Amino acid sequence: QVELLESGGGLVQAGGSLRLSCVASASISRIAAMAWYRQAPGKQRELVASMPTGRSANYADSVKGRFTISRDNTKATVLLQMSSLKPEDTAVYYCNCRVVDGWRTGDYWGQGTQVTVSS
Repeated sequence: QVELLESGGGLVQAGGSLRLSCVASASISRIAAMAWYRQAPGKQRELVASMPTGRSANYADSVKGRFTISRDNTKATVLLQMSSLKPEDTAVYYCNCRVVDGWRTGDYWGQGTQVTVSS
């Protein structure tokens, strides 16, 4: 079982910045990818940004140029730096960690952290 501990989030005005952090309890060598998802009220959960191990980051079109995902592979940590925030970025943000264990792959989720952007 892998546990993810998220921090950051909160209330910010439009145009402001926030940083989300997530630490995974998984062995670093088993992590295939780490990512951030979000879910707004009444909407489906969507991918915000992902970073497979050893590969480049991927972003949703809606956040390109404003959000930056980064990983500290020595600590199994993933960060999401969010800038130029908009009210439509308001959502619960979830950390995701994909772990490979032999032939099995598992996806693990954090508890979610609320991000609210006021206009």
